[in-house]
Amino acid sequence: MLNAKGHREMQAQSSIKFDAASKKFYAVVGSVKVRSKSREYVERRIVELGGAAVTAASAVTETAASSEFGINERFEFVEQMVNMVSSRTMSSAIVSGPGGLGKTHTVIASLKKAGMQDITELTGFEVGQRISSSRCFKIIKGFSTAKGLYRTLYEGNGQTLVFDDCDSVLKDPVALNLLKGALDSYSDRWISWNADIRDEDLERSFRFTGQIIFITNRNLADIDQAVRTRAMCVDLSMTAAQKLERMQVIAASADFMPDSAPEHKADALALLTEYMARVETLSLRSLIQVVKIRAEAGANWRNFAKYVISQGA
Repeated sequence: MLNAKGHREMQAQSSIKFDAASKKFYAVVGSVKVRSKSREYVERRIVELGGAAVTAASAVTETAASSEFGINERFEFVEQMVNMVSSRTMSSAIVSGPGGLGKTHTVIASLKKAGMQDITELTGFEVGQRISSSRCFKIIKGFSTAKGLYRTLYEGNGQTLVFDDCDSVLKDPVALNLLKGALDSYSDRWISWNADIRDEDLERSFRFTGQIIFITNRNLADIDQAVRTRAMCVDLSMTAAQKLERMQVIAASADFMPDSAPEHKADALALLTEYMARVETLSLRSLIQVVKIRAEAGANWRNFAKYVISQGA
């Protein structure tokens, strides 16, 4: 039988609804109505307002992502996966999780540390300079059609291709089939385009010899299973507490806001820890904002910072 606390938790869980028109989650706790695009934020506000200790949805996320491996350990796994891809031990990796906590930075830094050369922009290379495609990587961002993906794979053959925030190809059935061929672990990975090709420079099929790293803000469970099973995957989904744990590691790095005073970073982290339930979209951008406010806003910096971080979309 459920005790009084159990009944309160069930009521709070069932109170979270989704408004399709505004694309926001909302809940009513007493006389207070909470609305946000982030379900996590609504859950945290329910806790702050005296509702359930945790909702079923957030409990599943925390169990799957953090019961055994902490967030900083999972970022170490990202570095190891990137090393295996850059050495061609594995052909692909998928890094998923919320934006703003350093996924892309970790991948790019790991590639460079492994001796890979960024050829995304060729302006830094001399005309005629020889480049070993097997030791190069290229970053692809933004929307892509299935045919655009086919061209990217064709022109980037032999290289390591980093798809960053290109979630459109994960929703297109044709693009997904192309990805399945590119991500496979077989020694011969053939990619074909059987539809009409008007571009004379594109062949109808080719043997793909490159590597792929896919960086996405989508939940790992939402990605096509056939794509997931062909690649090494790391899930960087985080609770608010884990986000702050990750921020503490980033803030301690000499590369993070090097011109800011260490005490300002410490004060900013302390404020975010204290008021994380009120931050709608907690990310590294939140920390950067508060550090700057701490440095410039004078004696009233705490109230100013609390207001700013509570206004996230």
